[in-house]
Amino acid sequence: MTLTLRSKYLAVFLSFWLVSCTEVPKDLLRQQAISAEGTVAGAISQTSQLLAVSSLTSGIVIWDTNTSKAKFRLSHGDPTQNLVTHLVFSADGKYLLSADPANAALWDMQDGKNLGFWAMQSGVTIRDIAVSDFGRHLLIGQSDGKIQHITLKSGRRLEFQGHSENINAVAISPNGRYALTGSSDLHSYFWDTDSAQILQSISHPNRVTRVALDPQGRFLFSADSLQQAQIIELKTGRLLSRLQLDRGRVFSTARFSSDGKWLLTGSPSQRVTIWNVQTGQKVKDWTVSPSPYAKPPGAVVYDVALLNNGQVLTLSSSGLAEYWEFKP
Repeated sequence: MTLTLRSKYLAVFLSFWLVSCTEVPKDLLRQQAISAEGTVAGAISQTSQLLAVSSLTSGIVIWDTNTSKAKFRLSHGDPTQNLVTHLVFSADGKYLLSADPANAALWDMQDGKNLGFWAMQSGVTIRDIAVSDFGRHLLIGQSDGKIQHITLKSGRRLEFQGHSENINAVAISPNGRYALTGSSDLHSYFWDTDSAQILQSISHPNRVTRVALDPQGRFLFSADSLQQAQIIELKTGRLLSRLQLDRGRVFSTARFSSDGKWLLTGSPSQRVTIWNVQTGQKVKDWTVSPSPYAKPPGAVVYDVALLNNGQVLTLSSSGLAEYWEFKP
């Protein structure tokens, strides 16, 4: 199917979806159908120009939000049997790192060219991934508690072994020099990728499920599977704030706004929230549209970003990119 025909099909799908909705949230400005089938992973570039989605039978599709058209179609193998469950853009938006349980692949977003594949050892699966600016450094969190830091130019591999249980979340600084990793061992570590030295250790009462680094190097975010989610000031190492959570809140994504004022989070239960970084208070809360493929209806929020015009962009397993009005 050509991209033109696919775009027409998605337009029809979106029209049907909008008509079928019984109630449109008042803050929802518009929707864009990115996939006409259920998706298993998604990512928004830091500039919010590109979206990436992975579906079970169509591989990975890269969308340009400026043109509202598909730009590239990528695949680890047979796109009709796609197993890619992790997608992440570099902070500069020029590279995409993708991963299935056994392999990671790097892609150039200028031309869609593949720059390499990296295979895991037998019996080890990939749990989370991150990539630095210019695609220079890769970070791969594994099920055996180890983390691979790979420098592409030199081929150097550093294996961080500070964790004792499986890795659940990883993040990397734009220059690739620092990493933040969270594990089921109840700890997240901020560490130097040159020496593997731990610079800061954050303890949790439960397994760590989500971490995020501010691209400007001001803050880190670490959250566990139950009630503790905190923002730490990197320069001083002090606890800046704790998020004032509802019971049972779990995060599927998190990122800091470019101005450092807000933390944006998404959950597996359709919820998108903006938090005040300094106080940890909830500022705004939305519920994304449910997936028509989920029973009962629901959606996992894959990514969320604050745009330059003040709108919030969300990408979820519903196959929809949704734009929301945000007036702090």
